Amino acid sequence: MNLSLSGKNALVGGGSAGIGRAVALELAALGANVTLLARTESSLQEALALLDTSHGQRHHYLVADLTDSDALLEKVRALLTRHPVHILVNNTGGPPAGPIVEAAGEAFLRAYHNHLICNQLLAQAVLPGMKGAGFGRIINIISTSVKEPLDNLGVSNSTRWAVAGWAKTWANEVGQFGITVNNVLPGYTRTGRLEEIIGKRAAATGSAREIVEEQFKNHVPARRFAEPSEIAAAAAFLASPAAAYINGINLPVDGGRTRSL
Repeated sequence: MNLSLSGKNALVGGGSAGIGRAVALELAALGANVTLLARTESSLQEALALLDTSHGQRHHYLVADLTDSDALLEKVRALLTRHPVHILVNNTGGPPAGPIVEAAGEAFLRAYHNHLICNQLLAQAVLPGMKGAGFGRIINIISTSVKEPLDNLGVSNSTRWAVAGWAKTWANEVGQFGITVNNVLPGYTRTGRLEEIIGKRAAATGSAREIVEEQFKNHVPARRFAEPSEIAAAAAFLASPAAAYINGINLPVDGGRTRSL
């Protein structure tokens, strides 16, 4: 099985922490040159120091905030003058929790901008280089909510479905160029996002955090949370040459929590 990413260049969103950093570590371990993208330089520097260079790679980072898409594109285009991006990992923090009936229209606009519009702009920017190389991987870290909406995540559920439909359409249009577009759907994963959700649930119900955490785990056949590295392993496989004929799919990595097929 060919998993080597030697000579490939990857751009990883949210690469300074959580799932994004775990994906970057895995891609680097397979030989890719990795550029981390996030908004906090100190965290990016810490993550950069962890990346594998045993294959002779050179890694970099870009400081950018998705809320300023013009500045984001300017920095990515500057990167592309130096080398093409063969692997794009779209990953950013989810919208704030809350019931959809209480969500303001502005919350949807912010979420769609950061998740859908920025995905579109980044994919368009890297597409020529992928076409030129005859190799491309666009991997979107989304959520199992594209299969089953999650309680109290109204804006997130709506936005994730939009991204999934966007990705499937891209997959249909660019597959002919050796480019695949796939979605990884993490379940409960030990990240700051999950800690935030558990904390809010505990506060809302008056329950201890430990009790809420066990309730969450009991929804998972594996009876545990995922580690970010387990999500990253799925993303890295989809990025590899071995996954060349896997295109346009939603891949749950959730310990079996999702009830639907």
